[in-house]
Amino acid sequence: MSEPKKLYIKTYGCQMNVYDSERMAEALGGEGYVETKSHDDADMILLNTCHIREKAAEKVYSELGRFKGLKAEKPDLKIGVAGCVAQAEGEEIMRRQPLVDLVVGPQSYHRLPEMEAKTRAGEKALDTDFPEEDKFEKLKSRPKAKRGPTAFLTVQEGCDKFCAFCVVPYTRGAEVSRPADRIIREANELVERGVREITLLGQNVNAYHGVGPNGDMTLAQLIWELDKVDGLERIRFTTSHPNDMMDDLIEAHGTCSKLMPYLHLPVQAGSDKILKRMNRSHTAESYLQLIERIRAARPDIVMSGDFIVGFPEETEEDFQATLDLVEQVKYGYAYSFKYSTRPGTPAAERPQVDSVEADDRLQRLQATITRHQREIQDGMVGREVSVLFEKPGRFDDQMVGKSEYLHAVHVTGSGAQIGDIARVKIVSSGANSLAGEVIR
Repeated sequence: MSEPKKLYIKTYGCQMNVYDSERMAEALGGEGYVETKSHDDADMILLNTCHIREKAAEKVYSELGRFKGLKAEKPDLKIGVAGCVAQAEGEEIMRRQPLVDLVVGPQSYHRLPEMEAKTRAGEKALDTDFPEEDKFEKLKSRPKAKRGPTAFLTVQEGCDKFCAFCVVPYTRGAEVSRPADRIIREANELVERGVREITLLGQNVNAYHGVGPNGDMTLAQLIWELDKVDGLERIRFTTSHPNDMMDDLIEAHGTCSKLMPYLHLPVQAGSDKILKRMNRSHTAESYLQLIERIRAARPDIVMSGDFIVGFPEETEEDFQATLDLVEQVKYGYAYSFKYSTRPGTPAAERPQVDSVEADDRLQRLQATITRHQREIQDGMVGREVSVLFEKPGRFDDQMVGKSEYLHAVHVTGSGAQIGDIARVKIVSSGANSLAGEVIR
């Protein structure tokens, strides 16, 4: 009996790439591959790339350069590039790095088995199409092996918003939603494997409009269908656009017990001028009114957001409007970045903000966000929360999990096991986590 081939996947970027890497590993698992944690003993290396950061392509080329020696030692080693950089760069990757055998875009990875066979025959394999067939249907059913208590599940891909700073519409394509029955089927398969919490993924997940038994369904309707899945205890979703936060989804946050009280709702800026230049199609005031409605439905909800500072033409007054919005919302979590150009996007051609000034603004914004994050986290002390335990902690007899608000919580001496959900009283707040005691 031949030894299984070994697959090493390095994943960059968002949760959707994490999900895609899982599915790619499963697709190649059917061809005799097992995953390895080291590229040194791999028979195939896949870089699942992200194009959202500055110089993303150059970082991929640099990473590929590190494999030259390994390829020389192991001529049969196959090296592939997947994801959004693969979609954007295409055959240029093979031209610049001849050691690459395979390039596959995020909409075509269901074709990996055929592409892998082609490389084994000594040919190069390139596929950056936007195929008509449903890649999720073409993938084999997920294996039944036991897995951890949390999982990602892609329900929607692509984006029709065309924000001026973003490459997603060009690398992931137009908005497409998966049929509801296929999502429910995959959710049941995940629960059978031990999953208790599922995070629904999409570039604009709340724009979900998948086919259901009586026509297209909204994300809220899909959540209510998932609510019926026995053994599924928690539901989350990310990432949302303010324009797609419909009434039924807001209501679900107040009425669906399995939908966790946490919402990632990026605003990007607090200045209406900058929002318009970003092509965000919402104003600061409409966003704040939306937050009010969400909190009226679920008063204890923890909000999360994204921010870009130093966007072209941003003035200090514009930046102050962002700080003002942050002070009003008080985010429990937030991700903030200095604007960087993406070739081919409208904002790349505009006058850029001085880099030193943008760095200063980012530091000031992050200081404000960190203060609010810490205030909200410290405010959990003395409260009871529900914790899903995910892994052992750093110390003996310690377990770590996430509260319904997504805070990391660790307990010691509780006897809790991975996959358990327990009521925990929070006793202290650290730099990035909470300490608690299981309530007997």
